[in-house]
Amino acid sequence: MRIDIVFDTVCPWCYVGKRRFDSALKLRPNLKPEIQYRTFLLNPDLPADGVDRQEFLERKFGSSHHYERVIETLIFTGKGEGINFALDKIDRTPNSANSHRLVRLAQTIGAQGQAVDALFAAYFERGMDIGNPEVLIQLAEEIGLDRQVATKHMLSESDLNSVFNENARMHRLGVTGVPCYIFDESKAISGAQEPEIIVRMLDMASAQEAEQPTLQSTG
Repeated sequence: MRIDIVFDTVCPWCYVGKRRFDSALKLRPNLKPEIQYRTFLLNPDLPADGVDRQEFLERKFGSSHHYERVIETLIFTGKGEGINFALDKIDRTPNSANSHRLVRLAQTIGAQGQAVDALFAAYFERGMDIGNPEVLIQLAEEIGLDRQVATKHMLSESDLNSVFNENARMHRLGVTGVPCYIFDESKAISGAQEPEIIVRMLDMASAQEAEQPTLQSTG
């Protein structure tokens, strides 16, 4: 079974969604799906060094009252998943393209999931600028990547076109919001779904996979 998780590193609901997805996998310990994290850029037009956080929020939400209502729900939901959102620590909203490059680099050592966790925690709980290459090099070391390899990668534009191309491909596939989970390229579900919903999708995909050899042998 293959599961493509379409996400952005600056999407708080993707952080919630990953915690719930991980919880769902623990409910099905015998399943060993191949998981691929796919790029979706929520703010592709931001400058490479990001923008002032307050300026970004005013542009996106207009009134602070509306923003506060959204954040109140997010913080409450996050606590239920063991996430301590500390959005007041964030000074800049980053362009997330560089952070997706780190996720892709982490794939070379089988650490995509760890990279995603590290980026979410760094941004949403520690207030770190995950658009800054130096910050990304630090996080790369934390998940076990060689510092020299990470430095060479993050201080260049290596893999940047691949990030943009994958973002474009996700849009062409019809993904309009994240997180989005695509099972075996045939079924998809969007949103930070509860573990029980994800388990249902896992069971459906597993059952469909089990039927394939039977269908082929009778065809």
